[in-house]
Amino acid sequence: MFDDQEIISTIEMVKNENLDVRAVTLGINLFDCISHDLTVFKKNIRKKIIGHAAALVETCDQVGEKYGIKVVNKRISISPIALVGASFSSAQMVEIAHELNDIAEIVNIDFIGGFSALVERGIAKGDQALIDAIPQALAGTQRICASVNVATTKAGINMDAVLTMSRAIKKAAALTADKDGLACAKLCVFSNIPQDMPFMAGAYLGVGQADAVINVGVSGPGVVKRAIERNLAQQRLPLGRIAEIIKRTACKVTRVGELIGREVADILNIRFGVVDLSLAPTPTVGDSVGEIFQALGLSYIGVPGSTAALAMLNDAVKKGGAFASSHVGGLSGAFIPVSEDLNIAEAAQKGFLSMEKLEAMTCVCSVGLDMVAVPGDITEQVLAGIIADEMAIGMINAKTTATRIIPVPGKKAGDNVNFGGLLGKASIMDVPHLDLEDSFVEYGGHIPAPIHSLKN
Repeated sequence: MFDDQEIISTIEMVKNENLDVRAVTLGINLFDCISHDLTVFKKNIRKKIIGHAAALVETCDQVGEKYGIKVVNKRISISPIALVGASFSSAQMVEIAHELNDIAEIVNIDFIGGFSALVERGIAKGDQALIDAIPQALAGTQRICASVNVATTKAGINMDAVLTMSRAIKKAAALTADKDGLACAKLCVFSNIPQDMPFMAGAYLGVGQADAVINVGVSGPGVVKRAIERNLAQQRLPLGRIAEIIKRTACKVTRVGELIGREVADILNIRFGVVDLSLAPTPTVGDSVGEIFQALGLSYIGVPGSTAALAMLNDAVKKGGAFASSHVGGLSGAFIPVSEDLNIAEAAQKGFLSMEKLEAMTCVCSVGLDMVAVPGDITEQVLAGIIADEMAIGMINAKTTATRIIPVPGKKAGDNVNFGGLLGKASIMDVPHLDLEDSFVEYGGHIPAPIHSLKN
């Protein structure tokens, strides 16, 4: 139950601090749709997805209006297409992507995630077909998101997959050169991908999940920033007390998300899964993770002290979420997507945040190198090296890391790009030595799992 004070503070968060439910994501299991006949398969997935999702948007809007808390994005995650469509060719995978895009338009959701493959131990026939299809599939659709998991703490890093994904990213960028490589903004490469994440572009429904499930993504960086500012305006506080403030705020935000998610699930008669409390910014003033760093006394995100501040922030958010609910999942932490956060984009443009510092900060945040625009002439070897470095951080630290890197054709460091909407705009970041063609990533094979993965 919510007490009076919590209700009042939540109303204040909604009115003045940009609290919202960032995403309600309906996960749908497609394994019972499998067929070797493409026409039958497309018919099966259309029937099942529309059957479960026809009332999703209307229900989210009704529940949001009831509580005065907007559900910003309504999305669907599905079983990995590389698994349920394993018998199909690359060209047929592209057809499946277009079918899914049509279905998304019919049910009026923002994105479908799950054009995905899990290749940390090796690339099977269906995986290869899907990866080959990714550039054309993302370039030719608007609502499809793709993800490929190339590493885990238990399996190590599949370096063949890393280089393959580097080439796919470059090709996807080239196919959407007129849109500054926009297709790459819908493609994530993961280490330790969560099976229940509601946030795009990485969402998919993991193997072993229920037939249908509602997962909720809650944000609110503006809420955290204001809580810090209010308390520091009254007195100077030690960092331990500030961490406690962040934790308590995160707890309130998580409870709001679970309330909305459970009611949507009850109305749709679908199982409730998890609430993912992740401080995910938007390109809106006052809804910035970067501004939290300034509230903590740092000039900009990226200056010395930023990694420590992010570690504190990420940990406090996780503790607050775990205290609020027994059903916390997904990523649940802090995101630092460069183009999607006005303040972070400004820090990068002014030189406070470099690629190297950004990578260092991903050691302690919940994602990785997210929405980073780089020069279009970066070599596939350098791009693969950046991906491999990020995967190593996830593998060694037993945490999720990812890359969503956009090589922008025809543009160089310092040029501006505008991806539109929630994807935001930013300056292209400088990548040192981007013209190298080092052979390390071309050796292929596996980087073995770390010794601490042997826990059985």
